[in-house]
Amino acid sequence: MKIESISELDLKRLTRKSYGDDATLERQVAAILKRVREESDEALYQLTEEFDGVDLRECGLKVTPQEWAEAFGRIDGEFLEALREAKKNILSFHEKQKRTSWIEPGEDGGLSGQLLRPLQRVGIYVPGGTASYPSSVLMNALPAVVAGVEEIVMVSPPGKDGALLPEVLVAAAEAGIKEVYKVGGAQGIAALAYGTKEIASVDKITGPGNIYVTLAKKQVFGTVDIDMLAGPSEILILADNSASPAELAADLLSQAEHDRLASAILVSPNRNLLDKTIAQVEYQLETLPRSDIAREAWENYGAVILVSDLEEGMALANIIAPEHFELVVEDPIVWLGRVRNAGAVFLGRYSPEPVGDYFAGPNHVLPTGGTARFYSPLNVDTFLKKINIIGYSQEALKRDAKKITVLARREGLEAHARAVEVRLNEHQ
Repeated sequence: MKIESISELDLKRLTRKSYGDDATLERQVAAILKRVREESDEALYQLTEEFDGVDLRECGLKVTPQEWAEAFGRIDGEFLEALREAKKNILSFHEKQKRTSWIEPGEDGGLSGQLLRPLQRVGIYVPGGTASYPSSVLMNALPAVVAGVEEIVMVSPPGKDGALLPEVLVAAAEAGIKEVYKVGGAQGIAALAYGTKEIASVDKITGPGNIYVTLAKKQVFGTVDIDMLAGPSEILILADNSASPAELAADLLSQAEHDRLASAILVSPNRNLLDKTIAQVEYQLETLPRSDIAREAWENYGAVILVSDLEEGMALANIIAPEHFELVVEDPIVWLGRVRNAGAVFLGRYSPEPVGDYFAGPNHVLPTGGTARFYSPLNVDTFLKKINIIGYSQEALKRDAKKITVLARREGLEAHARAVEVRLNEHQ
């Protein structure tokens, strides 16, 4: 890994990672969605056997009460205690996001307002494959619980034994999820969006996954709502002389180990710190269990960037708009007000990114690939819809009628104008 200057940077490499031939992947995903739409559960059986090597006819599509019970029997008390405290923190944070419906009286007896209503049924996708993600279960489900969603259904790809990991099932139970299906990939998204004989369709799908999941969410949007199009994990660290190279390296690798496409970027005006951190990354990779994944991500999508000062580093961070932004500087609060684009900000050396991933309470489902410029983290509002209220009295309509009809006729919509005027005709 070499140190780069801003003038040498390829920002596209750092913010818009390529997945290869996207058009080909789009067609493959579209074919999977079509099969599920037309063949229902039979397509889920065949595709799960093809992609995951699991026969759902034997192990079942839906998680059974026996599987729930067995999952609790296979986890230890230490894990359960940590999970429950994390749940408490996540609920506490998201409870503060709750809003209520409102109605405001206007002049002449009119009123306006907004009804807030939770979605009826939502589906959450929890990745499988190379790692277990019980934390993703909590982060996706608990904001929906706070919002008042009545039905939460989860899909996740099964392991080779035809089961879901016990940690994931226990997390689902702790989050109040009662419906879980052992199906993943684009076919899992299709089942949630279109419904099958066994899986009822949902109103919204949340949760990250691989490129097939992301493209499937993109293609079903409109049939259902989605949270966002999530890409590989990202971290950008802005550090000064007060930072520890060993700690910075550990934080960079905490994201690099997620995915071969993950992005880990270190920015600092201190060249000596950058050199030492590069050496620490190499040292720590030697003993990292997922070192092959982390090394590939670090070499292909990592960056170590020398800036003239922290001001230049902050400007660069706002351009990149990282998913996770660590401010490992002497006085991070001073710099917080200058953050414009980031999924989550971590303040100081004692706030490493995993604190947010698992325990602090703020949601870890965050915008990636530069979309923090316009997307927010998953939150309670994600699971609410807003309905506008308009109530006019006779007096209020008389007051505003002329202006309404002027605007309607200027748009060439005569019936709109007449719908107002007919109510003002005393002979009607």
